[in-house]
Amino acid sequence: MLTGRCYCGATTLGAATAPSVVAFCHCADCRRWTGAPLPDFAAFADGTLTIEPDPGPFSTVPGVERWFCRTCGSPLAARFDYLPGQVYVPLGVLDQAPDLAPALHAHADAALPWLHIADDLPRQDGSAQEALGPGGGDAP
Repeated sequence: MLTGRCYCGATTLGAATAPSVVAFCHCADCRRWTGAPLPDFAAFADGTLTIEPDPGPFSTVPGVERWFCRTCGSPLAARFDYLPGQVYVPLGVLDQAPDLAPALHAHADAALPWLHIADDLPRQDGSAQEALGPGGGDAP
């Protein structure tokens, strides 16, 4: 069982299954959403993640839904039309984050020019849709 919570603890997350893939995302949209120069996410199959109480999705970009804690504003999850059947959770809200190492870099072409990550993970320009889609990644 994977567990997580927002910053204030008012909203909790749970998943009975391991994520299908864990990845870094360099896109400007994810950076702005999380406030981090290099956000990282765990992908869970639809229906396997619980958010309590469910704050309901919020959307400002067509094809993207995001969930935030209604009390503290922490980012909790996101769903993208181009990655159907999955919900993405920022690793920082998961209690088991130390055990969930990313397997790739998505949107590597949008990386901040001053950010230099010395790992040997695959780097994919653009959405990395093929690697991130259901069955595309290896579960940790």
